[in-house]
Order: sequence, then structure tokens, then C-alpha cells
Amino acid sequence: MSHALDASPYDALLLLSFGGPEGPDDVVPFLENVTRGRGIPKERLKEVGRHYFLFGGVSPINAQNRALLDALRKDFADHGLGLPVYWGNRNWAPYLTDTLREMVLDGHRRILVLATSAYASYSGCRQYRENLAGALAALEAEGLELPRVDKLRHYFNHPGFVEPMTEGVLASLADLPEDVRAGAHIAFTTHSIPDTAADTSGPVEGHGDGGAYVRQHLDVARLIADAVRERTGVDHPWRLVYQSRSGAPHIPWLEPDICDHLEELHGAGVPAVVMAPIGFVSDHMEVLYDLDTEATAKAGELELPVRRSATVGADPRFAAAIRDLVAERSATERGRQVTPCALGTLGPSHDLCPVGCCPARAPKPAAAGADSPYA
Repeated sequence: MSHALDASPYDALLLLSFGGPEGPDDVVPFLENVTRGRGIPKERLKEVGRHYFLFGGVSPINAQNRALLDALRKDFADHGLGLPVYWGNRNWAPYLTDTLREMVLDGHRRILVLATSAYASYSGCRQYRENLAGALAALEAEGLELPRVDKLRHYFNHPGFVEPMTEGVLASLADLPEDVRAGAHIAFTTHSIPDTAADTSGPVEGHGDGGAYVRQHLDVARLIADAVRERTGVDHPWRLVYQSRSGAPHIPWLEPDICDHLEELHGAGVPAVVMAPIGFVSDHMEVLYDLDTEATAKAGELELPVRRSATVGADPRFAAAIRDLVAERSATERGRQVTPCALGTLGPSHDLCPVGCCPARAPKPAAAGADSPYA
């Protein structure tokens, strides 16, 4: 783009993430933030937090966000994009409201938001927008001048997101013993969500079984599997599977679970598996525990060779993809005609979430969408 270094009318970028504890004393307060309003007893939260205690009470997500911040700032500086980058979390320090207040006091009035979730769903998009609306409401109550806040589109099919994951799968295949490599199965994993949340993900007119959430993941999985075949000459069988279920057992969630899938593959005589966590931007706790610990232990029980491929994390290509998305959205806001960059069959996602997109069970105000009260 000839205008790639021009971010106007935007004057800042906000990296918005989930957050995580950074020590044992943080675990229960963090989980209280995550589950606020659900009435879960503290003793139950301690039990839920056992994954974090296995790793000293530290989630890797904050360190990974700091690395992504550094990568974004370096890429922007290297390309002359003078856009300051801030960081705020939904559930732990630095908290979103505090960061947004800092941005306002620093004089920023047009803010782009990068959420660390690449796909459409309530928890991966609208809930972030609800948190933004809550933060704006808090600043409004303080008498501060509110900025206009826009969210970058979903980037699941941007080359800068897909290519690092493709290389991760290739590296994992190459790391398998040679005698099982050609027959390896690829298990593309993402976070399980309730069936009802999946079915209603994305714009209303696009709803169907699995909604946009499942269709987007399937498109990425096909892209990676096709690229692996083109580069290796081997057509590895694959399936989209799920992990990290946390809901009540009587509520249907997306299946199969990765551990059940490993048992199924072992029973079918599959010689090896690569687990590719395409649903996650970085190696946070649900990757570190659910795949590297739990699923890898299950594979060990089955004597099934398994490798886990890398997420994009702070890969320079991902940082460059964000720069591209910033330039694309900025040009659109200035009335320029742009050709959005997207791979696969689904095309680029919408810039503005439409009314009714990824609805919540209990409707709440959501910023950065067609139904935003802060347009």
C-alpha cells in the first residue's frame, strides 16, 4: 500500500488481552475476576487454579504480550509508522480501564484495538467489546472525554497469522521419528465452546451448525494442511478438535476433545500425531497445560509419538500483519479503496461487527460495533 505508513485518523493502538496471574497469590483473585457474578466459592477456584499452581502460579500470557508489544513497536518503528502501542487486559493488570484512562489522559481520541483472539465468537470478540463498553462507561462517569474506539477485523486468515503456524506444523513433522513421519495425523486444536455459542457466532445471516467459529477454524486448518502437502508431497490426514472445556457436563460443547481424539487415533493404528493449536495466538496456560502437559501425558500412556507445533506469538510476520491491518483500516476510514489481505475461501471479515453478531445470553452494551452506544 502506498499509504501503509499513515495511520490517520487513528492516534494509538491498544493491545487488548485476557490477562493472567503472575504469582501464586494472584491465582484466586484472577479467577475471581474471570468468574465474577457466577457465585463460585473460593475453595472451588483454588481447585480450578491447580493448573496455574503447577507452574508457580504464573501464566505465560503476560510475558508473551510484552514480547508482542516489543515486536509491534519495533515493526512500527522500522516502517515509520508513528503509532504508540498500549496494553490492557480484561482480567488482570494492566487492567483495560486503567490503560484506556491513561490513553485518554495522554491525549488520544481515535483508538484502534487489537484483541488477542483471531476468530469470531462471543468470548473471542463480543465479550472484548463488552469490556470496552464497560471501560468507556467508567471513564464517562469520571467526567473524561471519551475517545472513539474501533476494533481491528478478525485476522485468522491473514498470511501473517497462517504462515508461522504452517511452518510450526512442518517443523513438528520434521521432528517426528522418520519411520512414523509420513503417516502422522494433524490434530488442529482450538478452545471448545458451548454448541449454542458456536452456532450463533458471526453475523446473524451466517448462522448454521458451528457458526463462523467452526467455519473459520476449518478454513485455516485446510490452508495449513494444503500448504504442508504442497511443501512435503505428503497428504497428512487431519481433523479439527477441541480442548479446554470448562462448562457444566450437561451442556453440549464442541467435540471431540483432544485427549479422546488421541485415543481414537491410537485405536485406529495412527503412528504419530502433530497437535497444532490454531485457535490460540500464543502459548498461554491452555496450551501449556492442556496440550503440553495433559494431552502429551495421554499420548505417553498410549505410546503414541506426538509433537505440538508453535503458535504465532510475537513472530515478526504476525507483527507485520498487524501493521498491514492498521494501514488497511486507517485507509478505509479515510475513504480510500483498499483490497484486504485474506487467504482461504471466506474472504476478509467485516470491519464493524453487525447488530446481533455473536450474541450474549444476557444482552450488554458493546463498543466498536454497529450497536455501540459510543459510536
